[in-house]
Amino acid sequence: MKKTTWIGLAAVVVVLGAAVFFGYRKWDVQNGSAREEALALMPTDASAILFADFDGLRQAPFFAKLYAWAPKPQSDADYTQFVKETGFDYERDLQRITIAVEKRRQDSTLFAILDGKFDRQKISAYALKDGSAVKTGAREIFSVPVSGTAKKVSFAFLRNDRIAVTDDANLAVFLDAKKRPEDDVDWRARFERLAGSPVFAVVRQDAAVGTALAAQAPGGLRSPQLSTLLDQLQWITLAAKPENDRLRVVAEGECTAEATARQLVDLMNGVVILAQLGLNDAKTRQQLDPAAREAYLEVLKSAEVSKIDRGDTKSVRLVFDITPGFLEAARRAPPVMPDSTPSKPLPGRAPAPRKGHT
Repeated sequence: MKKTTWIGLAAVVVVLGAAVFFGYRKWDVQNGSAREEALALMPTDASAILFADFDGLRQAPFFAKLYAWAPKPQSDADYTQFVKETGFDYERDLQRITIAVEKRRQDSTLFAILDGKFDRQKISAYALKDGSAVKTGAREIFSVPVSGTAKKVSFAFLRNDRIAVTDDANLAVFLDAKKRPEDDVDWRARFERLAGSPVFAVVRQDAAVGTALAAQAPGGLRSPQLSTLLDQLQWITLAAKPENDRLRVVAEGECTAEATARQLVDLMNGVVILAQLGLNDAKTRQQLDPAAREAYLEVLKSAEVSKIDRGDTKSVRLVFDITPGFLEAARRAPPVMPDSTPSKPLPGRAPAPRKGHT
């Protein structure tokens, strides 16, 4: 990777940061305000919005274990030079990331707000080495080529500690976008539910998520019924919050039909039961390291599936814990569902007709 630019690095942080780091956040008024301001800048026509608070993540015991567990990237001479010239190291200086993903036909566009400790003068000078800048009103928008491609990424300082960045050709489209009040209310309601989580993702369902997940599931756990029900969810949220040495993960799906929610609860409970049966199978006991097997069972035993009635919407919630034992087991060898896993249909009633699906 030659002459990696600031924006290219920021894009890597956006993609990897949300997927790798989890932690704990003691919210105060200032940080809560910064979080709300960044979320308010997200486009309401996004397909998904992700948020991670790195300041708190670095303080959590679970984060330290996860960091030790995660594969370390190879040292990169270009990144070392970037840090030297800009004074910015994302592991040290990045405070928060808020990311919006927009689907445009077959392509996706990223728009992100990065909060951190930036040297504005140095970063601007670094961007101008290979890129350009134009002033639009009070803003100076930098455009930088992505090494090895014909694409460019754009960024602008919204203030000294906040940068807006996108891989779209026009950053101003995001910064000056007019929002429909009804869409803003929908996103904000879900952000408020997740206010206590330092890491979360909110997905507005407009594609076959269930079908995509089913394609990745082990053969014994594939269920057309489950895929169909997941595809009927209008919203999906995923949040994580460490509790001492473990990570509490909460996944929630929203729909408008009571029958869909009820059937999804039955099927999700069925998935948990089948996974436990597979791990307790005699053949599995021979194939799996005993400590790893116990770690996987510990996660399954912590799983709780429930239904929540919010009036106009019905939600199905799945809660489970990621434990130190699971991290250690995953580090040594990824879990593999044994061949003896029951292949019969998951328990539950047939899915309801897709009326009212959006």
